[in-house]
Amino acid sequence: MQLRYGFRLYPTPGQRESLARAFGSARVVFNDGLRMRQDAHAAGLTYISDGDLSKRVITEAKKTPERSWLGEVSAVVLQQALADLNAAYRNFFTSLTGKRKGPKVAPPRYRSKKDHRQAIRFTKNARFAITPGGKLRLPKIGDVPVRWSRRLPSEPSSVTVVKDAAGRYFASFVVEVNQRQLPPVETEAGIDLGLGHFAVLSNGRKIDSPRFLRRAERKLKRLQRALFRKEKASNNRVKARLAVARHHAKVADARREFHHQESTRIIRDNQTVIVEDLAVNGLARTRLAKSVQDAGWSAFVAMLEYKAALYGRIFHRIDRWFPSSKLCSACGTIAASMPLNVREWICPCGAIHDRDVNAAKNILAAGRAERLNACGGPVRPPLAVAQPSEAGSRGGAA
Repeated sequence: MQLRYGFRLYPTPGQRESLARAFGSARVVFNDGLRMRQDAHAAGLTYISDGDLSKRVITEAKKTPERSWLGEVSAVVLQQALADLNAAYRNFFTSLTGKRKGPKVAPPRYRSKKDHRQAIRFTKNARFAITPGGKLRLPKIGDVPVRWSRRLPSEPSSVTVVKDAAGRYFASFVVEVNQRQLPPVETEAGIDLGLGHFAVLSNGRKIDSPRFLRRAERKLKRLQRALFRKEKASNNRVKARLAVARHHAKVADARREFHHQESTRIIRDNQTVIVEDLAVNGLARTRLAKSVQDAGWSAFVAMLEYKAALYGRIFHRIDRWFPSSKLCSACGTIAASMPLNVREWICPCGAIHDRDVNAAKNILAAGRAERLNACGGPVRPPLAVAQPSEAGSRGGAA
């Protein structure tokens, strides 16, 4: 399987100017290609092919006085910018025809030079290399110092150079990684993600929520007020914006490290991991939006999924409409309602449930049943004992 390995870059001032030139050239080529296709569509002309578009916005454009400076950057960077545009159009068209699953994809939009995140990509054709001294050699940029935190498992097929909103530079290598089989274990885990606790496992273990953004809010408010007071287009405003971006980056880095540590521990200790397919986009539009985004459930579940595939574990999602919180894990009775303020409840069968632990147990049981059904097991769920309060039919009813 292919994974990305990211490392921090420390370019010199001259290399930063070269990278800025490459970022700008890739953005201009992308926008020129998008504008050309939009003009052709408005004029009722046929869709411009990928090859013809490359010839117009790169090969022929370099010969004009307006775009002659495109020759100062690597041609691979410009070709990859067009490849991103072509991929965006393919995703848009497949979404329109219904061939693409998931939410609808919007048409490509113009890239702005005011976007605080910039990126360019080099493939093998660009002949980038890692020097014996441990630097990253990029064409028409030079040997950029890299802070290596681990070794690359194989030769990278491409590298993406990213400048984030905080002004930091990163190199993201795409490498081929072989599956690493962990020793098999007998334990399985159902995971209930929440806000009171970040995650609750079916074995009763509760992972506290660090609330990184909440803890950083006080300083962020102060930095945001300082940014608001600065005059627009001034150097002081640029410095204040970078201070805000650096603090946000610090919060994001801490959250990512927490996700990596907990996901690795769960995958290492369990043979099967079952989670609930949460509607994060819907929850992010409620009054709980800040807490939901601070938790970062989607990133955490994505880590669980790829690490399970990497280490030979089993990962499974259950339907988001499964009533995990209202279902009694002992007898199968479904409660009529379960408000969020109810953290512990008693089932008519006499079982006393912790809301989150009970939900994690139900998620584990539902995941086991779905996997058993997929392998040819019984599809009908086990019968549950009817409660006296449930409505029934008369004895003479047909």
